Amino acid sequence: MTDTMIRPPLAVRATREAATMAGRNLRHTLRSPDTMIMTLAVPIMILLMFVYVFGGAMRVDGHYIDYVVPGIILLCAGFGSGTTAVGVCTDMRNGIIDRIRTLAVRRTSMLVGHVADSVLRNLFTTALVVLVAVAIGFRPTADPVRWLGVLGVVALFVLALSWLAAALGLLAANPEAANGFTFAYMFLPYVSSAFVPPDTMPVWLRWFAENQPITPITETIRGLLIGTPTWHDAGAAVGWCAGIAVAGYLLAGALLRHRTRD
Repeated sequence: MTDTMIRPPLAVRATREAATMAGRNLRHTLRSPDTMIMTLAVPIMILLMFVYVFGGAMRVDGHYIDYVVPGIILLCAGFGSGTTAVGVCTDMRNGIIDRIRTLAVRRTSMLVGHVADSVLRNLFTTALVVLVAVAIGFRPTADPVRWLGVLGVVALFVLALSWLAAALGLLAANPEAANGFTFAYMFLPYVSSAFVPPDTMPVWLRWFAENQPITPITETIRGLLIGTPTWHDAGAAVGWCAGIAVAGYLLAGALLRHRTRD
């Protein structure tokens, strides 16, 4: 029996390699106290700050906590994806990719592992934020089907940001720069409908807030969670997420090939 006949199919091998790398990254996260604090404590602190510090000054229809939780979820995903950029950059600098090149393993498995780790970690953080939000007064009206919709949109958004972060990690010269690059898109939720209605902004800023990716994604999640009439944003939300994910994947792949050329 030849080696080709006993080797598992390509898809199976790719999945195993990615799972191995994702497991490695998850173990690194669990063994790093500062990463655990960033992953768990910071999102909750952001939630409490917006609800109790800024919430009294905000004027929205209904309770502010119901309005702001979808935006907090997306903001936390942005913070979580920053860890992905740092992790990818660190692996490149520490020679992990060089070790992978000596094995019968696809180079892209490193990136897929980081992205998978980011998706799992951020979904766990999202669940934790929602539980804390419910404990302090958030009252979603979603049924099980709409909760599945929220899960799908959040997972797609995290996937998109994670691939973009992986590309930025390959582009950065050092982990500090990689972390700094991610701050560029972390500001987008602040200039959207995540925390205040866009119609309260100046006209020129309102146009940007209404036509950037975070607003339709926020409105879709808000509509699913509390029943606001924003279903028309779902197509734009999925389109933005899919476009960013594809662009990030292609850019990350091109940068990896460039940086590992013999």
